[in-house]
Amino acid sequence: MQLSAGPYEERLTAPRSWWLISFLVGVSFALILLPFGTLPLLGGLVGGTAVAAVAASAYGSLRIRVVGDALIAGEAKIPVAALGEAEVLDAEEARAWRTYKADTRAFLLLRSYIPTALRVEVTDPADPTPYLYLSTREPERLAEALRAARESTAAQAES
Repeated sequence: MQLSAGPYEERLTAPRSWWLISFLVGVSFALILLPFGTLPLLGGLVGGTAVAAVAASAYGSLRIRVVGDALIAGEAKIPVAALGEAEVLDAEEARAWRTYKADTRAFLLLRSYIPTALRVEVTDPADPTPYLYLSTREPERLAEALRAARESTAAQAES
């Protein structure tokens, strides 16, 4: 696979507040274990914080990438040739496409703490998925990377 003219990569990390919540989960475990002594209290603090932090990190480990002739969004890998136009969604429009405008057949990569998104039409007639909804902090940059990859793929196909 060749790299596209403008490769794109974004990791959908959990917000900073979740790390504070992870610590507070550890404090809760410590308080629960307080009657058993100092060592269990420290174990609860460290263990509870670690488990909550691992859960927050795992949830925030999804990545969106445009590499060569493919869009990789989480577990999905879609060739850019099968994608149509990309529509940048502001916070209000993104909320609409997550709720009452949503199609149950669509591929949704949702992160509630990211207000903006990109909606990309799927043009492959063999694919029943009508569009991709991708939560992203930089929808304009992702749309540009998809356009550049699509043009690069089309230029390679012509030559």
